[in-house]
Amino acid sequence: MTGGGQECTVESVMDPVQLTIIAVSFILTALFVFLGVQVWYILKEMRASLQKVNKMLDDATKVTGTVSEGFTSVAGLMSGVKAGLSLFSAFKKKGNTNE
Repeated sequence: MTGGGQECTVESVMDPVQLTIIAVSFILTALFVFLGVQVWYILKEMRASLQKVNKMLDDATKVTGTVSEGFTSVAGLMSGVKAGLSLFSAFKKKGNTNE
């Protein structure tokens, strides 16, 4: 096929604009893949951090529950001591009235 007088060379098949578009497409594809991998790692780290925060909050809940139980026990002890002292003072007053 020698009919039009033009030879089919690489330069005539791909002009500089097409080469630029292809190069930019490859560069953007590589950049988006790289950014996707980085976002994946960031989300993975955020998940691990949130799990650690959740564990810390669970532990804090357990500690506050234990502390509140301790205060409840101390309050019960104090009310028992108060009841014992009032009973003792009632016996003391009764003993003073009999004399």
